[in-house]
Amino acid sequence: MDAVDLAAIEAERQRIRDAYLTEVRPASSARGVHHVALLSSDVERTVRFYQDVLGFPLTEMIENRDYKGSTHFFFDLGHGNLLAFFDFPGLDLGPYAEVLGGLHHMAISVDPTTWQRLRERLDAAGVEYVQESGTSMYFRDPDGARIELLAEPLGEMYGKSVL
Repeated sequence: MDAVDLAAIEAERQRIRDAYLTEVRPASSARGVHHVALLSSDVERTVRFYQDVLGFPLTEMIENRDYKGSTHFFFDLGHGNLLAFFDFPGLDLGPYAEVLGGLHHMAISVDPTTWQRLRERLDAAGVEYVQESGTSMYFRDPDGARIELLAEPLGEMYGKSVL
């Protein structure tokens, strides 16, 4: 890999900040993320993981309108946010792979007490994770998607407002 010019990267980052970040922002045209959809190779295993281990209640299961026999199912992440999954019976989707342009990870905000409780539940379930600080841990779901539990308020990162 070629050497990275960190000074040039920071200069470019600052140029973009100066060009696009304003103190007074207009309201967003969006109401929020309706749902993020991931793939599941086993519906019941996914439900057990997200509902029983992580505590995200299953809210609905419907047939996928685009693929007959496929289940589209949803979990409540709080504050009107949903995490959805599709299974595709009969299709060999292969293992999860991180690729450029694909999902890197999904960060889910929880309060610090819940973060600690979920860490204990991950331990009890034998789920390996990497703790990056006292507020962040990364792990993989049963199909390999990388999930981060973040004990930071919505709209904050490293104690700084990003919203």
